[in-house]
Amino acid sequence: MVVGVTAELDDPSTEDVIISKWRKISADTKPEMRQAVDETLRRFGFKIERLEIRRANSIAVLFICLTLATVRSLRAQWCSGQFGVIIQKLFTVLSCTDFETVSIKSLSWPATDYERCSSFFSSVQGKQLVTCQ
Repeated sequence: MVVGVTAELDDPSTEDVIISKWRKISADTKPEMRQAVDETLRRFGFKIERLEIRRANSIAVLFICLTLATVRSLRAQWCSGQFGVIIQKLFTVLSCTDFETVSIKSLSWPATDYERCSSFFSSVQGKQLVTCQ
């Protein structure tokens, strides 16, 4: 299941830098940067199956989650404010501005998207229970 979060930065030109760096990391041309990204993502407390960063009207951060527990963990961190801190650190790593933190103007993850993910996993789990009996 895909969890999509959008981020708008105070400095829109930084968005292009982040997208560009992510493309290089995704192509595995910068293993040391990949390690820094993985280390930052570990702060979520679990292994992200896959992360994708794309250009939208702002930046779209897509997490591929394989379990309801992962989605719930992301949402708990979202509600506590920790999610934004981790995304800010990720963007700072990708922008290569260790001396200056990337400022996020807005970060959004609609409750309806969370509910859709939760419903999906709940229906899948229910089906699995029925077929196993």
